[in-house]
Amino acid sequence: MIDETAGEIAEMQTHSSSVVAVKAANALSELLDREFPSVGEYLRALDQNSSALRRANPSHASLHTTQHRIVDQVRTADPTSIDEAKAETQSAIDAVTSSVETAKETAAENVQSILAETDILLTHDYSTTVLTAFEQATAAGEEFTVYVTEARPRFLGRKMARQLATIDGVDARLIVDSAGGQALSQCDHVLVGMSAIVGDTLYNRVGTYPLAATAADAEVPMSVVGSSAKVTAGGFSFTNDYRSATEVMREPADGFSIENPAYDATPVRLLESVVTDDGVRDAGEL
Repeated sequence: MIDETAGEIAEMQTHSSSVVAVKAANALSELLDREFPSVGEYLRALDQNSSALRRANPSHASLHTTQHRIVDQVRTADPTSIDEAKAETQSAIDAVTSSVETAKETAAENVQSILAETDILLTHDYSTTVLTAFEQATAAGEEFTVYVTEARPRFLGRKMARQLATIDGVDARLIVDSAGGQALSQCDHVLVGMSAIVGDTLYNRVGTYPLAATAADAEVPMSVVGSSAKVTAGGFSFTNDYRSATEVMREPADGFSIENPAYDATPVRLLESVVTDDGVRDAGEL
């Protein structure tokens, strides 16, 4: 089952990182039904299977962070029996799955201080945390106009626009990626999700970097929001995912090649703030 889950995670390119992290955490519960000759063998199996899950998607920092949390909690408990090790594993899985959802809600709550000062925003790609933030704000009576870029080539922005359109109080407007600069002239703020922040670099769906650079030039503040599990100072090396060329062009490329990176790297210095479940931080403080 864990091998199957690792395979599924490797294909979950359009799912939010919180969904991936929870799926991976729950996959480790399979070990609770296995027999092991010793605590040492159990811990080795936990390490090996957790590593396999992390390798399945090297672009999701939250996957790596939450898997390390589970393994570290069990090892730190220093179990003296297999039953004790299994009980600690279940406790760690429960804690991680609960914290992932809690972190999303709390991060969205922390965005409210930004949304309270804005009427027209621009967002890119698809982020469940950004959606939650708008749901919370409109429930409190706020109204927004939100420009949404398509996020080509997978057009995840279309999914975002459809979801935003279901929220009373949001006027969702879908635009092509290259129209971002035009829309920025009307915007108060740019708000996007994040895949990971490693050191002084934000990794997010491709198209984020040119949007951030254009926003900085237009003096429109840009913030990113996500779980604190996605912000790492070290120990995680982001690996880009290069998707199939057929996502860009269906007919065969004749005399040229097609590169289709899923993510790009944005200098954090281009951002105004980073919002997580830990609060709102000035980007220069990271």
